[in-house]
Amino acid sequence: MNLKSLLFLALAPFCATASEIPEWTANDGQLILEGVPDIPQGLVTRLNQYQNVRSATVLDWTRNGKGMYIRTRFGDISQIHKVHAAGGTRLQLTWFREPVGEVSRREKSEELAITMDTGGAEQDQIFLFDPDTASTRMVTDGKSRNRRVSWSRNGKNMAFQSTRRNGRSNDLWIMNPDQADSSRMLLEAPGGTWYGPVDFSNDGKYLLVQQFINVDDSRIYVLRLKDLDLQFLAGNEETPSANRAISFDRRGDGFYFITNERGQAAELAWQPLSPERERIYITARIPWDVTEFALSEDGKRGAFVTNEEGVSRLYLLNTRTGSFALVNNIPLGIISGLKFNPDNRRIAMSVSTAQSPSDVYVLNLGRNPRSAKTLVRWTYSEVGGLDTRSFIQPELFHYPTFDRVGDKQREVPAFIYRPDSKEPAPVIIYVHGGPESQYRPAFSSMFQMWGAELGAAVIAPNIRGSAGYDSEYLALDNVDRREDAVKDIGALLDWIATQPGLDENRVAIYGASYGGYVVLASAVMYSDRLRAGVDVVGISNFVTFLENTEEYRRELRRHEYGDERDPEIRAMLQRISPINNVDLIDIPLLVVQGRNDPRVPASQSEQIVQALRNRGRPVWYIEALNEGHGYNRKENRNLYEQAAILFLQKYLVE
Repeated sequence: MNLKSLLFLALAPFCATASEIPEWTANDGQLILEGVPDIPQGLVTRLNQYQNVRSATVLDWTRNGKGMYIRTRFGDISQIHKVHAAGGTRLQLTWFREPVGEVSRREKSEELAITMDTGGAEQDQIFLFDPDTASTRMVTDGKSRNRRVSWSRNGKNMAFQSTRRNGRSNDLWIMNPDQADSSRMLLEAPGGTWYGPVDFSNDGKYLLVQQFINVDDSRIYVLRLKDLDLQFLAGNEETPSANRAISFDRRGDGFYFITNERGQAAELAWQPLSPERERIYITARIPWDVTEFALSEDGKRGAFVTNEEGVSRLYLLNTRTGSFALVNNIPLGIISGLKFNPDNRRIAMSVSTAQSPSDVYVLNLGRNPRSAKTLVRWTYSEVGGLDTRSFIQPELFHYPTFDRVGDKQREVPAFIYRPDSKEPAPVIIYVHGGPESQYRPAFSSMFQMWGAELGAAVIAPNIRGSAGYDSEYLALDNVDRREDAVKDIGALLDWIATQPGLDENRVAIYGASYGGYVVLASAVMYSDRLRAGVDVVGISNFVTFLENTEEYRRELRRHEYGDERDPEIRAMLQRISPINNVDLIDIPLLVVQGRNDPRVPASQSEQIVQALRNRGRPVWYIEALNEGHGYNRKENRNLYEQAAILFLQKYLVE
């Protein structure tokens, strides 16, 4: 045992000042670890296979449709690769020092528009990358935040979202990237909202525009580029609804979008541009949210994905008749990234299952709707030599919570990963971020590590406020109902206590971002029933969070959490903030943060760590100087995951 470890053991029982906390750095000084003991080499070796699992996701077809651009990782950062054929070698094209964000192939070209930030600060710039020459040029100003690229059909113009005007408003812009100083603003976004481009019309005269106000209120417009005439198409100010534009149809008659305007599941709909014709709800008979839609180049075929209690289903659409059919030969998991081939007869997609990481598949459609649909796997991501058949598969279940829906007890949906164990297993509750998000059973090497190394069961609840169910459930945690979501965790603890295969006396909770807040709030409310918590980039004080999160997202968060400028709301937010209830936290915590986080500033983690240290509570703290809202660099993520295992071994399992 070295001097640093001896110092850690000697100081652990006492309240320590910052200068007394043992500290070390890793990854060229970019990762700072406070109060974290050495990671044993044996643990590093055992986790190595899990941490070297790779994945691949589809970006786009090549211009001729014979190859594909994908995102995958062979070093520390995911980069763009090219695959020439099914099962072919992945040829790495980019070698950037930062992770690649959005990727959009320029129409009638192989050139790729790429968004990329520095150090996770999310001040994305747009670059044009030529795969043939590997040359890269930045086409934005290097200062503002730029995203959501959409190309005109002739590849001449690029519409995008930018904060260039004042550094905080997400306005709509356009440029010809081949002409210097061609950028101009099309629409100025009202405060707290944003505009984003969706699709150009075939003739390039019109642009389909998305306006996002909040998670419950989003609207769609069409913009005539000649005179910037803006025509409202979908949404409603009096009775807000979520409306997500997808694309114009290829005839120029209307557009496709996803909407929950009828108060049901999010439906795929087609709406004419002319007010004389009626809207058509294509998926009216499917009681599940549509999450994704893609249209073929000729407009004759479509494909959409539904979210059926967390699992994806793929359907093919005949756009001429409006009929659709389920595709049955897709692996059961999460489907994303639908991309039709230029020949209109193949669809690329990314598929992730509980037992296999995300890989790229292609569905061959044939020449007509009655042709046999064959599925071909294009990438085979490495799994570190692990036997994927041994990976734990999740089970969906529902547990009762504290309130009622009519005359019935409300139930919370959740997924459980049960290890193969004869003794009651320790439990890790995993809380997703958002909160307008949803846990879905995609592949997780972290969950599999926890099962193999800790023998722990993992439960991922979709507590109230989660997306994927209905608008009522989504709003159940808004503003002064925030702690009701934490009570759903209390109800889960009640359920765990009834399960003979689970150890109610060994339960930890893990969450990132909003999930990190739930970790801290659960530690406040249920320290007597929890053994430990892992808080990753979590909110500890709602008031200072709202005052210091980046301006371009502040109004959106006020809609969810409440407006801290209102004295009554401010008092409520202070009352429920974990930092103001730190005396009630009586469990060890591991806190993880990125220094450049624009969403949840590093001060949120720093203040809870210091408050816990002042009380003499065990707290480990990890901060990455080159990360933002989460860890994207493999070298940082590896070490933090290893430290988390060590932390859970010490405070949960032993």
